Amino acid sequence: MILTITPNPSLDRTYELPGLDRGAVLRSTADRVDPGGKGVNVSRAVAAAGHRTVAVVPLGGPEGALLARLLGDLGIEAAGVQVTGSTRVNITLVEPDGTLTKVNAAGPEITAGESETLLETARSHSAAADWIACCGSLPRGLPPQWYAELVARVHRAGARIALDTSGAALTAALAEQPDVVKPNAEELAEAVGRPLVTVGDAVKAAEELRERGAQAVLASLGPDGQLLVDGTGTHFGSARVAAVRSNVGAGDASLAGFLAAGGTGPAALAAAVAHGAAAVQLPGSAMPTPADLDLSAVTTTADIPVDRVLTEPAP
Repeated sequence: MILTITPNPSLDRTYELPGLDRGAVLRSTADRVDPGGKGVNVSRAVAAAGHRTVAVVPLGGPEGALLARLLGDLGIEAAGVQVTGSTRVNITLVEPDGTLTKVNAAGPEITAGESETLLETARSHSAAADWIACCGSLPRGLPPQWYAELVARVHRAGARIALDTSGAALTAALAEQPDVVKPNAEELAEAVGRPLVTVGDAVKAAEELRERGAQAVLASLGPDGQLLVDGTGTHFGSARVAAVRSNVGAGDASLAGFLAAGGTGPAALAAAVAHGAAAVQLPGSAMPTPADLDLSAVTTTADIPVDRVLTEPAP
């Protein structure tokens, strides 16, 4: 079982448009609503792969009730914590060439009492979990140290935890030695305070995060692939992608694939790359099923292309 914790979940509404014209009345060619938030997306991908998952989420207002119902429809058990504010609604506009315009709401402000209930709900479910994934930005009311406290409580319960966040929340949590951290290239650059131009730059940055406490680093480099840096060494994975339809949730799908495949070593990296590649070829934030995966398109190697310039250098 994979337990996910999403302190700032959402309802994700996606509209596919023939074009995006400011000030015009636009009619969508397709639309959908999905339960959202990075940890929720991980649960969705785990469930799509046929594994059990429990999602710890704050739920507020009619939006929270709909989120819980949508999770149940997907076979995901929602360990909901009732909060006074309403669950946020995010909007994604998709153009025919794959260009995305996103509007992310701030979400509710979490009180001290609600924060403690979230932490204890996560801890109480930890013993039954093979892996725990805590993901996303922190909502208003939670300090940057919140994830560090969560990692500490989960470790005391004897569980393994993967952390996908950024900024001060990531920096603070490193001291508690999360088992895996999963930054993208931009988040990795922010964490080490310098730009990343090549794959080699990303490797050095990941190694620095390990020196600061992370036991393993799974870094997404966008179209260039993914890096895994852990106690066994450094591995690089990439995949062929025919066409990108939407990259919303692709990183979350990657983390789900990684954890579902054991969360360590080149085989788990290959699963992460396959899940991410499949996700970008699906609409909105749809998560891939086993039928969508193409492991034959994935390459993993310990021969790192350190001089390769990143397609999207991180500032």
